[in-house]
Amino acid sequence: MKPTEKKDARESILFTAWAASVIAVFGSLYFSEIRQYEPCELCWYQRILMYPLIVILGIAVVKKDFRISFYTMILSGIGGLISIYHYGIQKFSFLTESAPACGRVPCTGQYINWLGFITIPFLALVAFIIIFICSVMIWKKTKGEKTE
Repeated sequence: MKPTEKKDARESILFTAWAASVIAVFGSLYFSEIRQYEPCELCWYQRILMYPLIVILGIAVVKKDFRISFYTMILSGIGGLISIYHYGIQKFSFLTESAPACGRVPCTGQYINWLGFITIPFLALVAFIIIFICSVMIWKKTKGEKTE
């Protein structure tokens, strides 16, 4: 890069989304492999949507491919919706009582409850929101560019 060229803001935003996915993936691996917390079924769905993001966004960062933001926006949006539902059945009694049984580990269980509201699905939701917002920002800045 020449000293006179400005770094595209989208590069930093894309890197931020990738960093959020890396932290989320390593956080989930820490809870399951080191702390030995067995994931429930909804946790697995969130992982299924988060784990590919680390690869997709990592490749996009290296290749400076901003068009990938549309796909990461969809994956993170769906993951965020699952996280909201999962968090809801953990924290709201009217949802907890009607929550379906979802395997060996109940989805209503809370391995952590930091400050009375931070649970594992909440942490996943934060990561999905960061990735979604970054993806929307990149998508808006990229919309209208001609593809090569």
